Amino acid sequence: MDSPTEQSTDLALKPKQKFEGKVLKTSLQGALIDINSTLPAFLHISQVLNPEKSEEIVKNIDEVIKVGDTITVWVKRVLKDHVELTMKEPLALDWREITPGMVLKGKVSRLETFGAFVELGAERPGLVHVSELSHNYVKLPSEVVKVGDEVEVKVLDLDKRKKQIKLSMKALQEEPEQAADDKKPARKGGKPAKKEVEVVVEEEVIADPTFMEIALRQAMDRAEKRKPQNQGRLKKTYSADSETEDIFERTMRSKQSRD
Repeated sequence: MDSPTEQSTDLALKPKQKFEGKVLKTSLQGALIDINSTLPAFLHISQVLNPEKSEEIVKNIDEVIKVGDTITVWVKRVLKDHVELTMKEPLALDWREITPGMVLKGKVSRLETFGAFVELGAERPGLVHVSELSHNYVKLPSEVVKVGDEVEVKVLDLDKRKKQIKLSMKALQEEPEQAADDKKPARKGGKPAKKEVEVVVEEEVIADPTFMEIALRQAMDRAEKRKPQNQGRLKKTYSADSETEDIFERTMRSKQSRD
């Protein structure tokens, strides 16, 4: 980082910009810092950090910094008449900067059975649910990632009140190609179309007649042709029998009359 004397005086200041500033003056409220800006830069005591005891609240600024010291500061906010500074390194990603649809890079910090936590540089890590790790079925997150892996994720949802970030890895992956049968359009009602079954009708095969069958058919044909002749013979026989009976009856009556 450039020193205060090397930095441009017309630099457009933005939040999170880092500077090596020189302490010009201290007071009960804070310190005036030279960052080579046209606006005065002020470091409030609440933003002073003790390098040796970072968790402690600083009550006396002179115990931490003195006039003439060079300290590392970041721009917290730019106002019309001055610049607010901080010694606390700002988050790489502020809640106001996170929006659904953003694509971010992070590092896997923790694994649970329900998903993987990814450190994004925000106040809290985001969660990639196990169902959002891959398009394929995943039983445990360890099957896909491990702690320390650098991954690319997409922001699905953000709950600022609960400080929760829902992430997805599969949203950035290509969907696997479906099988040809799965791509067929379904009928109305969502039911898949039934496969058409081809019905093959076999033609009846008639075997050639044997010698015995031919002889039997010929005998039946001849019998059918002789049928009228047989009927004529029966009629003639019946007629002759009738005449014989008639002669017999006349003879008997003539004999009786003579007696």
